[in-house]
Amino acid sequence: MDVIATHINADFDCLGAMIAAKRLYPDAVLVFPGGQERGLRHFLLESSLYAYDIKRPKDIDLTKITRLILVDVRSAQRIGPLAEVARRTDIELHIYDHHPADENSLQGTFELIRDVGATTTILAQVFIERNITPSADEATMMMLGLFEDTGQLLFSSTTPDDFRAAAYLLEQGANLNVVADFLVREMTPEQVELLNDLLKSTEKITINGVQVAIASASTDSYSGDISTLVHKLKDIENLDILIVVVRMEDRVFIIARSRVPQLHVGELLREFGGGGHAFAASATVRDKPLAQVLKEVEQHLPRFVQSHCDARHLMSRSVKSLPLEASIQQARDLMTRYNFNAVPIVRDDGKVGGILTRQVVEKAAHHRLHKVPVAEVMNSDFEQVAPTASLQELQRVIVEHQQRSVPVVDQGKLVGLVTRTDLLRYMLGNTVATEEGQRQHLERRGLQTRRKNLDRYIATQLPPRVRTLLQQLGTVADQSGVRAYLVGGFVRDLLLRQKNLDVDVVIEGDGIAFAKAFAAKASCRIRAHDKFGTAVIIFPDGFKVDVASARIEYYDRPATLPQVEDASIRHDLYRRDFTINTLTVALNADHFGVVLDFYGGQRDLRDKSIRVLHNLSFIEDPTRLYRAVRFEQRLNFHIGRQTERLMHSAVELKMVRKVGGVRILNELKHILSEAQIVPALERLNQFGLLQIIDPRIVFDADTKKLFKAAEQAISWYELLYTGMPCRRWLVFLTCLLDRLPVSGLRKVGRWFALRLDEKAVIVDELPQIIRLHRKMSRLLRRQHQPANSELYHWFSSFAIESLIYQMARTEQERGRQWISRYVTDLRREQVIIDGHDLVRLGLTPGPEFQTIFRHLLAGRLDGLITTRADEIDWVRQHVLSADRQSDHNTSVDPKPQVN
Repeated sequence: MDVIATHINADFDCLGAMIAAKRLYPDAVLVFPGGQERGLRHFLLESSLYAYDIKRPKDIDLTKITRLILVDVRSAQRIGPLAEVARRTDIELHIYDHHPADENSLQGTFELIRDVGATTTILAQVFIERNITPSADEATMMMLGLFEDTGQLLFSSTTPDDFRAAAYLLEQGANLNVVADFLVREMTPEQVELLNDLLKSTEKITINGVQVAIASASTDSYSGDISTLVHKLKDIENLDILIVVVRMEDRVFIIARSRVPQLHVGELLREFGGGGHAFAASATVRDKPLAQVLKEVEQHLPRFVQSHCDARHLMSRSVKSLPLEASIQQARDLMTRYNFNAVPIVRDDGKVGGILTRQVVEKAAHHRLHKVPVAEVMNSDFEQVAPTASLQELQRVIVEHQQRSVPVVDQGKLVGLVTRTDLLRYMLGNTVATEEGQRQHLERRGLQTRRKNLDRYIATQLPPRVRTLLQQLGTVADQSGVRAYLVGGFVRDLLLRQKNLDVDVVIEGDGIAFAKAFAAKASCRIRAHDKFGTAVIIFPDGFKVDVASARIEYYDRPATLPQVEDASIRHDLYRRDFTINTLTVALNADHFGVVLDFYGGQRDLRDKSIRVLHNLSFIEDPTRLYRAVRFEQRLNFHIGRQTERLMHSAVELKMVRKVGGVRILNELKHILSEAQIVPALERLNQFGLLQIIDPRIVFDADTKKLFKAAEQAISWYELLYTGMPCRRWLVFLTCLLDRLPVSGLRKVGRWFALRLDEKAVIVDELPQIIRLHRKMSRLLRRQHQPANSELYHWFSSFAIESLIYQMARTEQERGRQWISRYVTDLRREQVIIDGHDLVRLGLTPGPEFQTIFRHLLAGRLDGLITTRADEIDWVRQHVLSADRQSDHNTSVDPKPQVN
């Protein structure tokens, strides 16, 4: 008997997926293993679902189930009495789900797991792939599930696949009026009262610098659809993280929602026997009072809330330091210039030897010790931390050792400095306002600017909502006594008539204070970064505006990160990369829409030219070399003659190698993600920027052909909807580096500081895949037809990026078919029996078990073994019989044959 089931407390996604699965398994019985949410119960009463004859577990003989099909669930803890059935060794278990795996996840003989907003979406994709046409009623029930689990396609978990599935169901006759009737319902008086209690009880606590809201309530009667109340509360209070704990009758329900990555609520609620996604989870607790559950929630939170930052995020980079032989007077001059209260003292080997404070310097100067080396008076009893040090570690060092500042070192070298002010500012969320001098209107400054009013562009190109937003920003700027400007790509693309709604605002003054003032008037929230003087204004629907204080940067040495100070808008724009990105638009009412063009950006837009602001631009920041090419190709512009000359000079001076591979890799990732990859790489090759990575890199006709093939292979893979993402940039980087020897790959990997998974593809797998390519070429010439087990042996150890690269490199169609067969079918094949089965057959656990499983898998891949019984028969014939002949209980023929 086939049974289609879902999780207890079923919702519309469960129903929609079950109805869809019924089309795939027409003889299956539909079973609800537990209760249903209130909205679904109401639908079941009013609909004609009686025709499906949905059962309960007690209505069927569980022992007669031979195949169990689970939808919208794969956790044994959430399927009630069917968990015993799912764990039976003779059960064929099929799973369709979109939830992440956990320690209670079942292993299916067939699984279709995809990271989408609703399980119904997965079934709709199957319908599309198999050309199955649902009835209008089936499409409506599937649409109910899709809309509920994606919040009418508005939740952050919604994917493009969910939109495509919704469009497909609408085409099949899904009735949106029915969907609206059952999903948009009035709250009951009991729900209104409960929501009011939750609003009153909401408390916000800060854990590891992250704000978490906790609400609780208690009621003697059961009220359904608590999740609906949680969403309403989250929207009313505009909360990033909300945990609701409600006692109803003899149970305590926990519902958690998070729209920030700092808390994975699914992992948190697993501590209470529940689970879910990173952004939505629930749990039910029995036999514990509400107060105890609340206490346990707060106790667990510090382990699961990840801080926004650690030492590398808080630290000041390009730290000013002094050598041991520097004099007290030199230290005094440095501290006065930059207003430092402490400065690290660095030894000749680059390691920090001590810390010198302003108090010590001033006392030494008072005693006329101006020429004494700082090594004589510095504090050498100090602690330093790694870039990954936590906030707690920084607190400990600052408090216990009474250090004003903490050096941050990486591999023994000083990379940054965290002051106690940095730490306090982050943890307390305080904003330190900068002093503002007298501000004058634009026409009084005597600035030589080219002006143009963008009123017409703003009125015709921008959505009404954005037009209103810009006016509101200008109004708040006037009320706050600051000047506000639109900057960056938004202005550039507005003039180019290209769509761009990434709003960046620069404030002459305190940008964070402005953001707070705006948020207070516009009913939105902000996320501030005190260290950088920046903030993000976040609206309830997720729309964002970036705000920064105007600042100036200067470089102590070429290719280093700049020093930053508060400045005017003109100085702020001067620190940018290219003239086309220096255009700014005034937002204050007296000059609303006026373009300020200090550096000829409008001219270069008209001429379609990429031009730097000054001759040392590429020397100060060599990453701009790569950005110049990226903008040239994206906008279909050309690099100006002088800028091109400066680029060649910077390359000849080998400035790029001084930057560090991590920053160059970041620029390459952007380029390898653009639409026009080959033209951009051709330009990089012309400037010698590819050879900076390694002199042996060649970008010739064969390489271009490989890139074209890689684009086609990636498109093929993305259309498979496997649920396993492919890093496009990593495939293309593999294509770029494929002619390097192993030593060159290792050198590049170290310079780029590749992550372990990235290094595995580039350094470890690329040489192996090239050797495999040669082997395949020889076999193709011999007309060899490999068995499925042979294909599995070839490909199973490689990342998907390596396999896509291999497909691009393989010119013969039969070779591509081998890779395709593995990716689409063979890699999912698994052995049914396990170690327990081998023990029951009389074998003793040991390394031989793996040999047995390898042979069984080979047999399944080659079609020689198809069922569980076949596997057991094979073990009896090739292992147990061999044991009897040799009188060794655990011996296995090293090369048994599958007949």
